[in-house]
Amino acid sequence: MIYGPIGAYLVEAFPAKVRYTSVSLPYYIGNGVFGGLLPLIGLGLCASTGSMYAGLYYPIGVAAASFLLGMIFLEETHGTLIWEEASTSPEAPSAV
Repeated sequence: MIYGPIGAYLVEAFPAKVRYTSVSLPYYIGNGVFGGLLPLIGLGLCASTGSMYAGLYYPIGVAAASFLLGMIFLEETHGTLIWEEASTSPEAPSAV
């Protein structure tokens, strides 16, 4: 459910000159750090508290923080022309 909207948003959020790097770098760093550490942190929380549901605190906290930060800092991209920056540069091929 998340891959469609996140892909569409990331394409609209960055200019065409740096789009590939700007989309892939934060996406994979975020997946690696937050997703890769999930088993370690979840298991650590379960072991330290003794509750088998304590491992859910980390993914719920990350999702809540992402939602709040996204609501505050991300701009609306509706109506953004994603090809506009590329057409103004001299090395960009012209559309036929």
